[in-house]
Amino acid sequence: MRDSISKPITRVDAADKLSGAACYIGDMRLEDMLYAKTLRAAEPRAKLISIEYPELPEGYFVVDKRDVPGENRVKMLIDDQPFFAEEVVNYIGEPIALIVGKDKEVINKLLEDIKVEYERLQPILCIDNITAPPIYGENDSFADYSLNKGDLQKARAGAAYVYEGIYETGYQEQFYMEPQGVIAEFKEGKVSIYGSIQCPYYVKNAVVSCLGSAPEDVRIVQAATGGAFGGKEDYPSLLAGQAACAAIKAGKPVCLLLDRNEDLEATTKRHPAKITLKSYIDESCRILGLEADIALDAGAYAGISGVVLQRAMFAAAGVYNIENLSIRGKAIATNKAVSGAFRGFGSPQAFFAIEMHMEHAAKAIGIDPLQYKLSNLVKQGDRSTTNGILRDKILLPEMVDRVLEMSGFTEKRKSFKTERAVGALKGIGLSMFFHGCGFTGNGEQDHIKAKVRLTKDIHDRVEILIANVEMGQGVQTTMRKIAAAAMELPIDSIIFANPDTDRVPDSGPTVASRTTVIVGKLVYDAALKLKEKWQAGAASEVEEQYKYPQGFEWDNDSFSGDAYTNYSWGVNAVEVELDPITYESTIKGVWTVFDIGNPIDDRLVRGQIDGGIVQGLGYASMEVMENLQGRFRQRTSTDYIIPTAMDIPEIKSELMCEPFKYGPYGAKGLGELTLVGAPIAYALAVENALSINIDTLPVRPEHLMEVAADGNGY
Repeated sequence: MRDSISKPITRVDAADKLSGAACYIGDMRLEDMLYAKTLRAAEPRAKLISIEYPELPEGYFVVDKRDVPGENRVKMLIDDQPFFAEEVVNYIGEPIALIVGKDKEVINKLLEDIKVEYERLQPILCIDNITAPPIYGENDSFADYSLNKGDLQKARAGAAYVYEGIYETGYQEQFYMEPQGVIAEFKEGKVSIYGSIQCPYYVKNAVVSCLGSAPEDVRIVQAATGGAFGGKEDYPSLLAGQAACAAIKAGKPVCLLLDRNEDLEATTKRHPAKITLKSYIDESCRILGLEADIALDAGAYAGISGVVLQRAMFAAAGVYNIENLSIRGKAIATNKAVSGAFRGFGSPQAFFAIEMHMEHAAKAIGIDPLQYKLSNLVKQGDRSTTNGILRDKILLPEMVDRVLEMSGFTEKRKSFKTERAVGALKGIGLSMFFHGCGFTGNGEQDHIKAKVRLTKDIHDRVEILIANVEMGQGVQTTMRKIAAAAMELPIDSIIFANPDTDRVPDSGPTVASRTTVIVGKLVYDAALKLKEKWQAGAASEVEEQYKYPQGFEWDNDSFSGDAYTNYSWGVNAVEVELDPITYESTIKGVWTVFDIGNPIDDRLVRGQIDGGIVQGLGYASMEVMENLQGRFRQRTSTDYIIPTAMDIPEIKSELMCEPFKYGPYGAKGLGELTLVGAPIAYALAVENALSINIDTLPVRPEHLMEVAADGNGY
């Protein structure tokens, strides 16, 4: 049997690394490597009339649509996005061509000298009041779904109160530490891609389609990846196809590494959303029914907007037991940068809407918002938004009690009200939320079909072979701990290298809070099998493939049944103090309790909680990204502001545990859950401080100043 231990990339000059031991794309130097930079569209919607290139020095190349040997479309859910623009450009920043050569300064000068002639077309720049012709034929959206549960007419008939609200959320940039980048190499008829990526097999499938090649002629290797947060789920497929075409044309390795500002302006963001909710409430303040209309700004191409929309719809009722639902969702096409995956994947937008809606409805009726929420919580045995059974015990009441105690919530609400009478603007807010872990319904079984492999060599070292990547979240630690514990081996004997599609099976993408709960369980099961086969000094190998648990049901046509096999739950409280003149906020405290089942590694859990909370507070308070006439106003790292350690106090967090029997050692998903509740708790704290209603994220001081005086809402 072959030696199963990964070999390092041989043509990396270790002395030329920028810093540290990890080898990022920016550190890699392959022999005779060239560099590429992108010619990008300067109009949001226009026909390409002509492109005039300057004379190219020897060894420099233009790579465009004519150099794509296969399909000039990125293979994803809907194959609509071109690797290189064809007759029309649909957003500012869309790639038209690459300039490839050995000197970056020469490349930049050549790009400056290119003249592009456009014929402008009327762009679509908002998701309502659309007056321009649809981008794609008669369709104004990439996805248009509906979901129904129960009998909404019955809810309407029995309602004593009806409350309606509109809630909006903006863009958010992932702002990973390392920008997007790939290196492509073409040698002996085979393309190898080294990339800062989340999903090696997504990239492989896209490059195979782009080149029209056999799968065995494309190899994807994950380089060290400096963060992703969803932003490196689908976008690297675009870069990889472009770089592959360039490497084939140039006959040399090509590095396509975006600079920070280019990355900020051109890559995917969190979907802006506009969500309309109408709730029907009886005399005893029980929610009888809910109507929801969800509109997401998908940008110029479909990307993964359809599944982001689904998750937003499935979260529309929040943590509340609402028996009658009518939910409509659309992912609308606009002439703006493509919206994509971001930690939470549609649920932060939906949870913001429902949590603010519940708060505002309670205040309108004249009852305590927290008691109103608690009286309508889901519990074990209730039905989810999609009419699936919530099988496990739900610890939300206990979690709320603990957060109330940790934060002093009740006492602070009373004292802050008294202090407002003398001009102090203090507030505290509390949010409740969940995250469904893994792909929707039976997607793991029917589409992903995850497979893992464990090998043992003659030196009794065990290697985990999976396609899931380490991108700062600690998967190398968790997988090694799972395997080591199952096999009763020291963790030092377990090896997990960055995935290489020539060596690892397709265990699915590193998304959807699925890696630990889904892939980790497969690693656990495989480890038990390998333990049974163990012979000291002998090589062996086992594989394990995902099987959908018995008893769960899902109809993807009607969105009915068990959307997820397990849920993680969270409760957050945030305390703020506002400057009475500028309305700038200072976050004074953050308290959290999460149920993620049994944690695999306490320190990694703590890091995920702190990081997710900070990212959520940034989304709520300062991460402003406005798109004006098709171009982002905040398009540099100077303009787009994210939180620093100086903006966040100590985060006090605790765990409660309801284990998931199909997770490794009872673990459930964690990473995405940690972001979802913080923006809501922050907005509710500001709302509490000013005694107004807030219905928009981010919460901006200049807007608060406009509305606080009259109390009409934000």
